[in-house]
Amino acid sequence: MIDANSKFYAILTAAGEAKQVKADAGLLTWKITHMAVGDANGLDPLPDRMQKVLINERRRAPLNSLAPDPANPAILVAEQVIPADEGGFWVRELGLFDADGDLVAIANCAPSFKPKLSQGSGRTQTLRMNFVVSSASNIVLTIDPAVVLATRKYVDDSVSNAINRLDTKQSVLVATTGPMVLAGVQVIDGLAAPAGSRVLVKNQDQPKDNGLYLVSADSWVRTVDADTSDKVTPALLVSVERGTVNADTQWQLVTDAPIVLGTTALSFRNILAGLMGNFAGSRTVAQSRALTVDERGMRIELAAGVVATLPLTNSVPEGTAYLLSAGSTSTTSKLTTANGDQFAMNNLAVPTPYTFSPGGDVIVVREGSIWRGHCGSETLKTSKLFSASMTTPGYQFLPSGLIEQWGEITTTGAVNEPITVTFPLAFPVACFHFIATASSSPTGYVGGEARGKERAVVTSSATVPQVLYWRALGK
Repeated sequence: MIDANSKFYAILTAAGEAKQVKADAGLLTWKITHMAVGDANGLDPLPDRMQKVLINERRRAPLNSLAPDPANPAILVAEQVIPADEGGFWVRELGLFDADGDLVAIANCAPSFKPKLSQGSGRTQTLRMNFVVSSASNIVLTIDPAVVLATRKYVDDSVSNAINRLDTKQSVLVATTGPMVLAGVQVIDGLAAPAGSRVLVKNQDQPKDNGLYLVSADSWVRTVDADTSDKVTPALLVSVERGTVNADTQWQLVTDAPIVLGTTALSFRNILAGLMGNFAGSRTVAQSRALTVDERGMRIELAAGVVATLPLTNSVPEGTAYLLSAGSTSTTSKLTTANGDQFAMNNLAVPTPYTFSPGGDVIVVREGSIWRGHCGSETLKTSKLFSASMTTPGYQFLPSGLIEQWGEITTTGAVNEPITVTFPLAFPVACFHFIATASSSPTGYVGGEARGKERAVVTSSATVPQVLYWRALGK
C-alpha cells in the first residue's frame, strides 16, 4: 500500500543495461523512442530489471523529448504528454521502449488517475521519467515538436533558447572602457551600474574574458543569452544605452568561428564609428608594435622612436583605414609593413620603414596587398605637385606649376667664354628667368641668359677659374 515510506524510482532493465554497454563501446547507436504507462492491475509495483513488459500497459506513444538533465548530464529525462481527451485509467508504472521494441527502462510512480473529458473532468498530463546512464554519447536524444503535445516548459525553453541564439542581443546598460575586475557593483563609463545591469565587457587584459555580463555584488556571471559557445557567434550585435564614452553605440563581435567561450579571444568593434564622419577613437602608441584590427578607423599618434607595423593586408577587410601621425617635434616616428605587403603614396612605391616629418600625418587604406597613403601632409613629400630633387643640380615643383632649378658650374678662366648650362629637367613651357652669381667676388662681371627650355649660357670676365651659382625659374 502506498504511504509516506513508499519509494519511487526508475532503473534500466537487463535489456537496457546490455544496450547501454554496447552504446558506451560505440557498437550501437541507441534510439529510445516510446513511453508506455500502465495501471499495474491496481498493485503498487516495484521496478524489476528482468521485466520485459509492464504489468498492465494502458497506453504507449512516442516520446515528446529525451534529453539530458541540465543540472546533471548523467541523467536522461524522458517526457510524454497525455492530452485531455485520453484517459480513464490509473497511472502506476512507466516504461521506455527502444526502436527494437525492447523495454529498456522501467519506473513506478505515485498513483494518479487520468480522467477522460467524457467523465466531466479532463487535464493534459505530463509524464517525466528520469534515469541514470553512464554516458549519453551514443544515445539518440529526441526533441520532436511533431509528436503529440508540447509542454508549456518545453515551449518556453524552446522560445528562450531560440532567442538566446540570435546574433542580435538585448541591449546593455553600459560598456567598459578599460580592463576591470568582474566583481561587485561599480562605476562603468561614468555611470554607477546597479546589480542586475547588463554590461558589455570588451577591454579585458585577457580577451577570452570579454563578453556580456550581469553586474552582481559578488562575482559577475555571463548573461543567459551569451553564456555558452552556441550563443556567442561571429557577428553578435549589442547596443549600449548609456555612458560617457559609449552611449548610443553598437558593437559587433568580429572574432571568427570557431568560438569556444572562455578560451577564444573575443574582439568587439563599434560599427557606428565612421558612419557620421567621426573616427572610431584615438590613442597614442608609445612603444614599437603592430597595429591591430581593433584599432582600424582610429587616429593613432606615434611617439618619438616608435616603429608602427601595419597589419598583414590579408588579415583585415578591404578598405581598412588608419589615420597615423607623428608628434609635433618627433623626427624618429616610423611606419612599416608586414612581410610581403607594400606601402605607396600618390601611386608611387615608398620604401619602408618610412619616417614621418614632425607633426606629419597620413591616412593609410588597405587596397589589395598594398597600404596606400591618402590625404595628410605626408603625401606632399611624394606628390608630383611638390616633386623635388634636393641635390646639386636640383629642382623643385610647386602646385602653381612653377618650377625652380639650380646648380653650379666652373669657368675656365677664359674671359667671356660662353659656357652652356644644361637644366636637370627641361621646362615643359618655357624658362622665364635665369641668373648666375659668382661664389666669390669676381673680376669684372658674370652674365647669363636662357636659351630655350633645356639650357642657358653664362659668361664671366674673370681671368681665373671661378665657381658660378645659377638659378632658373620656369613652367
